Amino acid sequence: MPLSEHEQRMLKEIESALYADDPKFASSVRKTGATGVRRPTGLVLGLGILGLVLLVGGLALDFKPGGFPIISLLGFLVMFAAGVLVLRSSPSTSIPGTKKSGSPRARGGGGAATPSSNSGKSYSARMEDRFRRRFEQEP
Repeated sequence: MPLSEHEQRMLKEIESALYADDPKFASSVRKTGATGVRRPTGLVLGLGILGLVLLVGGLALDFKPGGFPIISLLGFLVMFAAGVLVLRSSPSTSIPGTKKSGSPRARGGGGAATPSSNSGKSYSARMEDRFRRRFEQEP
């Protein structure tokens, strides 16, 4: 569904504020795209399947030196490496409650409360305030 004119205008304001406040971050986002670092999906999937095959295959085979299923251990380590690769390559998410200086609300635009004034409120109260402001701003 396409954005309305009001939403497109707000998005352009946020984008221009980002370029003005933090040009280094804006240029890095422009290079990598909005999703951040891309995950090596094929590699992760391949490693996960290979690890699973080694894990199950190591239990099915009679090759157990000293009674220890070494092939299964190798399969587990390969699956673990795939999991670490997924976690290291996934884009970092922002921590809730941190102050975002680049947002229009933090500058006091539209008479909205700044994040510092919301710090004493509970999460549900802040979400309620945002919900109310969203419908007050719509034409």
